[in-house]
Amino acid sequence: MEEFLKEYLTILRFEKNLSDNTINSYQNDIKNFLSFCNTSNITDLNNIKASDIAKYFEKQRLQGKDSSTSARYMSSIKGFFGYLQDNNYIEINPTDKLLSVKKSRKLPAVLSFEEIEKILDAPDTNDLASLRDKAILELFYSSGLRVSELINLKINDLFFNDEVIRVLGKGSKERIVPVGTSAIKWINEYLIKARPSFEKKSKSHHYVFLNKRGSKLSRMWIWKIVNKYAEDAGIKKEIHPHTFRHSFATHLLEGGADLRAVQEMLGHADISTTQIYTHVNREYIKQVHKEHHPRG
Repeated sequence: MEEFLKEYLTILRFEKNLSDNTINSYQNDIKNFLSFCNTSNITDLNNIKASDIAKYFEKQRLQGKDSSTSARYMSSIKGFFGYLQDNNYIEINPTDKLLSVKKSRKLPAVLSFEEIEKILDAPDTNDLASLRDKAILELFYSSGLRVSELINLKINDLFFNDEVIRVLGKGSKERIVPVGTSAIKWINEYLIKARPSFEKKSKSHHYVFLNKRGSKLSRMWIWKIVNKYAEDAGIKKEIHPHTFRHSFATHLLEGGADLRAVQEMLGHADISTTQIYTHVNREYIKQVHKEHHPRG
């Protein structure tokens, strides 16, 4: 079964041109299911029935997996079995009669502008590493980048004379994203004062944001940076790097930005993904009404 999975992942990488993060998700989801099959003494893919898959999802539900995670698992497993059937590795696709898991749409956490400002003001810019962190936080809020987009940003992706950056998004899709004057100011400060101290020609490979060893920052390190300064700023909400992306989109729409323009900036292939922020905006408006209307 592992050999079939390797083959499937290779197809996703080289023919479907999916990102490493997406492929890793597929791999983990399908491996979890195959592990369940092994513990159920099912060693032949042809012997897997729809009832076995249903039992797997019931086990996930009892373990507390939410509908969003289950929907992703189902999508991964359906894709895998579709591939197996298309290549005649199995005779019957056991997922054909299974309904997709309905994914509940959770509204993303959003920071207020005042909370964003507190976090942006938290780094001590006299320290070189903290100056770098300040530039990272400013860019997150200014341009709404994903973590993977920020850590893979290179010097030749910066077009500050035009106030834009070039970003390589999901599925290796390139887009041009505006960047604000405050972010440009702090990134330039970092590039002049801090980055030369971190850079090591054998490791740095022209990445913008580097650690003290000269390598590009990891996803986990970005999480630590965001959590550190949120804590320093006294923000009690659960914060992660994507919170800046959510806040970026929500604040634009609250300010009257066009939905299509926000879609382009975020790099969403489908506008329905961007539309979730209109729901956030609606919740914000309702909250304002409740707090300030005399009969709210």
